[in-house]
Amino acid sequence: MTASDPRIENEVVAHQLDICEKIKQINREKYKDGAPGYYIQTFGCQQNEADSERIAGLCTLMGYVPAESAEAAKLILVNTCAVREHAEKKALSIIGQTKHIKDADPETVIGVGGCMVTQKHRADTLKNSYPYVSFTFDTGALHLLPELILGAVTGAKRKFVISTDYGIAEGIPTYRETPFKAWLSIMYGCNNFCSYCIVPYVRGRERSRTPEAIIEEARGLIEGGARDITLLGQNVNSYGAGTDTDIASLMERICALDGDFRLHFMTSHPKDASDRLIEVFAKEDKIAKHFHLPVQSGSDRILAKMNRKYTREKYLTVIDKLRRACPDVSLTSDIIVGFPGETEEDFEDTLSLLKEVRYDMIFSFIYSPREGTPAAKMANQIPPEVSRERFARLLEVQDAISLERNKRFVGRRVSALCEEVSKTNKAVMTARADSPRPIHFEGDESLIGQTVELEIYDCDTYSLYAKLI
Repeated sequence: MTASDPRIENEVVAHQLDICEKIKQINREKYKDGAPGYYIQTFGCQQNEADSERIAGLCTLMGYVPAESAEAAKLILVNTCAVREHAEKKALSIIGQTKHIKDADPETVIGVGGCMVTQKHRADTLKNSYPYVSFTFDTGALHLLPELILGAVTGAKRKFVISTDYGIAEGIPTYRETPFKAWLSIMYGCNNFCSYCIVPYVRGRERSRTPEAIIEEARGLIEGGARDITLLGQNVNSYGAGTDTDIASLMERICALDGDFRLHFMTSHPKDASDRLIEVFAKEDKIAKHFHLPVQSGSDRILAKMNRKYTREKYLTVIDKLRRACPDVSLTSDIIVGFPGETEEDFEDTLSLLKEVRYDMIFSFIYSPREGTPAAKMANQIPPEVSRERFARLLEVQDAISLERNKRFVGRRVSALCEEVSKTNKAVMTARADSPRPIHFEGDESLIGQTVELEIYDCDTYSLYAKLI
């Protein structure tokens, strides 16, 4: 891999796949009564979920099978997140709970991967305070997982890997529990350096997969039964560095593939939401008419402190273009409450933005300081009680808007992908159309993975209710 070419050499990946075969042979000889189980606990964003699917693919090549619980597994892997402190603490708690499994069966292998382990202080904590953890691997070392597991099962010393170079490893197998839905990573890393965000430090700079590799994977997904494909990137709109294309052209090429599927994409950065992207988004029938466009704050002063590189006015201009091009677009966003220095006036600006844009839904968070980011060192950190009070007011305003937006669907007929059985009622299925808004209806498990025709008869703040047509 070079600075100009982020791709990891095929020989490196091939060597790791050869190691998978060695581990498979070891497992066959060691476990005569059946294949050993693996268990993956995933925290964080969709990119982490996609990474875990690749981890599962490698585990399958090594001769492991999915286990129903960590206790039933011989290989336990925790894929961590570093975006918020809460996620880190929860991951550390889960890792701590694996100690009794290791005590009961010393041959159990425990590994920790993902964004959290990239941070030196967390890596040191795992090394010094969790002696039963066999190895760590950050996001840039996922392709090295086979050799780390081989070391663990053959009694090698503990190993803690933090990448200095981040590359793109093609050819790693993927295991998906739901073949009709698929994450498709098209790029990795981020160059934006928002002042609150740890991602550029734990996932490296932006690097894009070749369009040829993406198209090939998309074609394979469609032929394998994928009905819903989501293109992933920390800033998916900036896809294309080092290639001969951009995100808009890439989506056009994917939409030209044969097959019945819907295409989503996330996460978009407002500064890179080009007119060309909006044009393609509106015209291509296979692109789901859902646009996730994180704003984070409605205050220009706070946006500048966040290093977001756009103003409220510029953001609203993009929203206006989206709605003109696609009047029925489903809009969602991310909001941070309690950013350092946020005044009541700044917060009121955010509330007024919600009322002006009228998002279908938002993903809202109380600011969490991340060690190593500029915002963590800023003066005027907001007291927790103030942040919580503002957060509650934010949800109150948005809940009213979401309910109003949902009411417009009552009486409509929609086509939606049936995704799962309701967690509270086995006679109720959950489907989704273009947006992430769940649609609940009476049905049976045979419908999962199928497109169903539904008539919406009711709604609440967060869901739609329908009957099969």
